[in-house]
Amino acid sequence: MVLKEKSRGETNKKDPSPLKETESAVEEKDTDGLDSTSRETDIASLEAALEAEKDRFIRLSAEFDNYRKRKQREIDEFKKFANEMVFKQFLPVVDNLERAMASAENNQDIETLLKGVKLTHKEILKVFQDCNVKPVQAENQLFDPNFHQAVTQKETNEVPENTVTDVLQTGYLLHDRLIRPAMVVVSKSTGNDTDKPEEK
Repeated sequence: MVLKEKSRGETNKKDPSPLKETESAVEEKDTDGLDSTSRETDIASLEAALEAEKDRFIRLSAEFDNYRKRKQREIDEFKKFANEMVFKQFLPVVDNLERAMASAENNQDIETLLKGVKLTHKEILKVFQDCNVKPVQAENQLFDPNFHQAVTQKETNEVPENTVTDVLQTGYLLHDRLIRPAMVVVSKSTGNDTDKPEEK
């Protein structure tokens, strides 16, 4: 009898309770369930964030495309009418030329015609000045290939060699940029020293 009870006690000590095994299994199952739910939540959250960023990118891309098209239209419009102010300033010049031509047809007075042409020329130079176009200084200046275009040379000892003696066509600058060089005649020494004043 004693032996049986003892062996029962030993059996109870060695074998864990079935109830404890069940609790452990339930706990493991619950932990796995929580991990799985948490992962699904994280994935759903990331997918939502990705979708939001995708929509934002598409919207920004469309906005940029509209901005680029608008700017291109503005640039085209600017190019189309950039010279409007210049042409408006030239309109009175054209009017004066037409008056001068009409006057020349009806009146053979050369003085009147010359006066009209000079007035028109003065108005054109005023338009140039308003548009920051100025003539290149050339006459009696030392020849400068950056601003002058030598057409021919003139032998003389009246001015230093390599000096502009005549301007055949006026050159012009727009601000500080050369838009046309001056066509000039440049002095060249005759090689005859008798024309030079004697040195004392």
